Amino acid sequence: MAIKSAMNRMLAVITAILMSTSLFGGESHEGETEHKFNVNEMIMHHIQDAHEWHLWGGHDGTSIYLPIILMDGGIKTFSSTHFYHGTPMVAVEEGTGKEHEFIAGVGPAEGYAMYHETIYKMDHGTLHFEKGHPHNAAPIDFSITKNVVSMFMTFFILILVMFSVAKFYKKNGAVAPKGIAKFIEPLIVFVRDDIAKANIDHHKYKKYVPFLLTIFFFILVSNLTGLIPLVQANVTGNITVTLFLAVCVLLVTVFSGNKNYWGHIFATPGVPKALLVIMVPIEIVGVLTKPFALMIRLFANITAGHIIILALISIIFLNQSAAWGALSVPMALFISVLEILVAFLQAYLFAMLSALFIGAAVEEAHH
Repeated sequence: MAIKSAMNRMLAVITAILMSTSLFGGESHEGETEHKFNVNEMIMHHIQDAHEWHLWGGHDGTSIYLPIILMDGGIKTFSSTHFYHGTPMVAVEEGTGKEHEFIAGVGPAEGYAMYHETIYKMDHGTLHFEKGHPHNAAPIDFSITKNVVSMFMTFFILILVMFSVAKFYKKNGAVAPKGIAKFIEPLIVFVRDDIAKANIDHHKYKKYVPFLLTIFFFILVSNLTGLIPLVQANVTGNITVTLFLAVCVLLVTVFSGNKNYWGHIFATPGVPKALLVIMVPIEIVGVLTKPFALMIRLFANITAGHIIILALISIIFLNQSAAWGALSVPMALFISVLEILVAFLQAYLFAMLSALFIGAAVEEAHH
């Protein structure tokens, strides 16, 4: 919730800046743009996960409706169109009088409601809100969302590319690479030599190369597919995805730790025993905060890139003038090109810091 609150504050600042540009866009738009075009709503809709794959157009535009899979007294499956073309409803929060809009499902989705892409069970035909959030029971949701489909695409691309490269070397042996192998081999060698070997002991790095390659290519391909028009899934900008990657790094680091590593945590050399009561908790927190920093860095950088591009495009709609496209479109294109660099940079940083943490865990004591 703290992360979502921070994102909302960031969007509020961006909205204020963009709204100020309307001072130069003409005199007839003042006081109207907020009702006609909501920057926060548009940006949040594009960067968050969804149960549909919206391609183009407005509410009634072209979308691919993904399957809903709920575990609620049995498995229930139906198309998400029964939510997106459901019944718009409003619930009034007790005590504050604040109104909350949600969608009541129709057909197979009857009895369920969707609020901010989360599915709840309706109680007496409505949702009950407290402190701005529904307090209705929620079924276990195994739905295939937009980010899940994008991850399947990433897995398919990686399997196709890697099997193709492996088939080439199996057929031709250790020869000069051709075709797609010319692009993949330098990246593999880079991860092996400049990330794994450079940060992990030379006698131990080999067994960690597959893990680091998996992380590097998954993040890289996910970042790049997120920049493709009509695809633009925000996979690595989803905090749950980066959390899972960070937990994987934490588990590999913890289970790879040797006697020297744990000795520095629970019996820090050179520290008086009286101070170990203070030092040990600090060291344990340090073990947890390192992967946490990985999680936040990847999430924040990828999400920020999407927000900036969408905010720049929003200038056109806020001012209701195509002339502003001469400013916002080139700037958005520049940021998009910069995002390609960020895609590679974030994959490198995540893999490199992961190797650094693992290297510290397997390092032998120096005498």
